[in-house]
Amino acid sequence: QRCVVLRFLKSPPNQNKTPEEILHHLQNIVDFGKHVMKQFFGENYVHHGEVIQLPLDFVRQLCLKIQPERPECRCDKDMDTLSGYAMCLPNLTRLQTFRFAEHRPILCIEIKPKCGFIPFSSHVSQEIKHKVCRYCMHQHLKVANGKWKRPSKYCPLDLFSGNKQRMHFALKSLLQEAQNNLKIFKNGELIYGCKDDQDCASDWNELARHLKPFFFPSNGLVSGPHCTRTIVKELIHVITMALLSSTDTCRAGDMKTVPISQGRSYCEASAFNKELVRNGKHKLESSGLPRGCLLYKTLQAQMLDMLDIEGLYPLYSRVEQYLEEFPEERSTLQIDGPYNEVFYEKLLDLSLEDDGTVAFALTKVQQYRIAMTAKDCSIMIALSPCLQDECSEHRPVVLTSKSRFTFSVSVLDLDLKPYESIPHQYKLDGEIVNYYLKNVQAKEDPVMSNLFKENEDCTLVLHKV
Repeated sequence: QRCVVLRFLKSPPNQNKTPEEILHHLQNIVDFGKHVMKQFFGENYVHHGEVIQLPLDFVRQLCLKIQPERPECRCDKDMDTLSGYAMCLPNLTRLQTFRFAEHRPILCIEIKPKCGFIPFSSHVSQEIKHKVCRYCMHQHLKVANGKWKRPSKYCPLDLFSGNKQRMHFALKSLLQEAQNNLKIFKNGELIYGCKDDQDCASDWNELARHLKPFFFPSNGLVSGPHCTRTIVKELIHVITMALLSSTDTCRAGDMKTVPISQGRSYCEASAFNKELVRNGKHKLESSGLPRGCLLYKTLQAQMLDMLDIEGLYPLYSRVEQYLEEFPEERSTLQIDGPYNEVFYEKLLDLSLEDDGTVAFALTKVQQYRIAMTAKDCSIMIALSPCLQDECSEHRPVVLTSKSRFTFSVSVLDLDLKPYESIPHQYKLDGEIVNYYLKNVQAKEDPVMSNLFKENEDCTLVLHKV
């Protein structure tokens, strides 16, 4: 019995689209996943789904049933109940590659890794952006605005480093402060993650109770804090190994947008980095990611943002000016699709030499939209217990001290970021950086400089008395 997910279009009240517009919009999402993102991430990782039509009476009844379950923060948009069109997608909390384990308990971890690199563009106007990553800066503004109660210690650069010690620290930080960047499902039901967008106080003991049968099936481990810590450690190990696995190949897998070594491989605001500095170490080892793993492919797609929003915004303005003069050209430029092979091929032009044309500006704008999509995607890791005699070379397997899992890794939330959102991104970038400079860096600088001074070599001179 196949388990699927139905996705309906949502829009603000009184902004209902015609059934034809909704069909076109949904088909665009499918085509974008199929013809563009699948080329970047690979056949096994991207599940683009298909558009289907449902009886209107069924849709209305379904809407009434799920409305009370929708999070309050999502209720500002109405679910489309008038067109009958929806996207049919596989349930990514289940294993995607093998059917043999469907009857067994399945664990799924959803991670939204965010942007894994520091801007390397010469267009960046504030030096802090070359030192501290966007996620770590944004945390402080979100806390100030009441979005979260405290900043997370998670830093995306630690997760994308490929260094297991840093990756373990990043995943532990996500488990401590999940926000909306980590969720855990058991048999499709959410058992861990931020439910109210406010208080994400970790209940590791409850999580360990859910996970114990997966990691210690014989139940031989005593309960208590030691048991909880051990289970969380095993979970982090399994997630790390799955993230570093290579289970697919794709056309763009070898497409290197920029050598990662050109950019800084660590973030100065990372709690892991600060701990190193306190211990007198200034160098972070970056092991690098295996080329075939999903994190590597995600990072490569993110790094299509080669100019940073500061360098991109003038090019966006150039395209806008052209469209004001020739609005009929919008469809020719493929700003709203179709997202086909032609659209994808244009993305592969990595030249940064601006010849002043609209074509150059548009290519960089479209690459930026792809990068923003990759920065906001989610990675799903589905795990199912696997007996030794069932595990063959055709099934990826990850081992723990007491168990073994077969797994699948998928990526979702791959809707192309809207062209119209670029001015908002430009404004938000300025707000994030200015808040950080004014309210965080100004207070931290004296402390960090003292730490560096404390760790400097010194010579002790003794005088006779």
